[in-house]
Amino acid sequence: MPDLHPFIAGLPKAELHVHHVGSASPRIVAELAARHPDSKVPTDPEALADYFTFTDFAHFIDVYLSVVDLVRTPEDVRLLTFEVARDMARQNIRYAELTITPYSSTRRGIDERAFMEAIEDARKAAESELGVILRWCFDIPGEAGLEAAAETARLAVDLRPEGLVSFGLGGPEIGVPRPQFKPYFDAARAAGLHSVPHAGETTGPQTIWDAVGELGAERIGHGTSCVKDPALLAYLAENRIALEVCPTSNIATRAVADLDQHPVKEMVQAGVLVTINSDDPPMFGSDLNNEYAVAARLLDLDERGLAELAKNAVEASFLDPAGKARLAEEIDTYTAAWLAR
Repeated sequence: MPDLHPFIAGLPKAELHVHHVGSASPRIVAELAARHPDSKVPTDPEALADYFTFTDFAHFIDVYLSVVDLVRTPEDVRLLTFEVARDMARQNIRYAELTITPYSSTRRGIDERAFMEAIEDARKAAESELGVILRWCFDIPGEAGLEAAAETARLAVDLRPEGLVSFGLGGPEIGVPRPQFKPYFDAARAAGLHSVPHAGETTGPQTIWDAVGELGAERIGHGTSCVKDPALLAYLAENRIALEVCPTSNIATRAVADLDQHPVKEMVQAGVLVTINSDDPPMFGSDLNNEYAVAARLLDLDERGLAELAKNAVEASFLDPAGKARLAEEIDTYTAAWLAR
């Protein structure tokens, strides 16, 4: 089988499931840790590899929140956001919907309007200087409960920044049932935002049914357990409810035992619209290019198959129709030129 890494590196891509703080590279995390020396996060980028080794999902959440605590000022927010876009540009990611948890920053004392200005300033600079189009998903940190849900909905609806397109729900699933968040998703959807909750990553298919039925999910974050329910697989396929699949993440957090047991092939065989994403790439020692290489192996894809996978993300995105058409055409043009060499 040919080495697909060079093709993947140049392939124009969209990413739909990637977290703002979780995308901070060791370089960015070390810089933020140096700014805030009272943190337990290492300031040595090499030491971060050990720090980012997780024993289970709960440990991952603890480490993730310690990095969240490094983002304390609007300047930190702006630095993080623009540098994440810079790392995306290096991978030929043309469009990304970045999941942001504003509650984590505003409750730490960052002024809410200054927060919005910081991400928007970084978004505009990323597009003009790097050619990366960023959009936002504001998500509820599930572990923080209904107070966080109410505040996230208020920030999303009342202070809606120009780049905001969707409303999500992250954090632990065990002990955090989806239906309780229905009023907040209803408010966000009434304001024109799309619904993209995490579901079925560390819990069973019922969580996904709840996300669809109660929260109006248009895409599902992870959705790993959907393969345990044939009726759910059929429903997702028939209704084109896309799955935001993050293979390496699922192994790192122990949601799936190992890559050879990852259910992505069953999802595809059932006709579900599957997109490939990196989730929290530096924390998992990965990036989107690597995730495409993993997907190529798991799904036995060649260049054309990878191009179709990239176009799945374009289809499932909330980019405007003209933008979708341009990016899909760019993928086709690149692939045709590659194969004609």
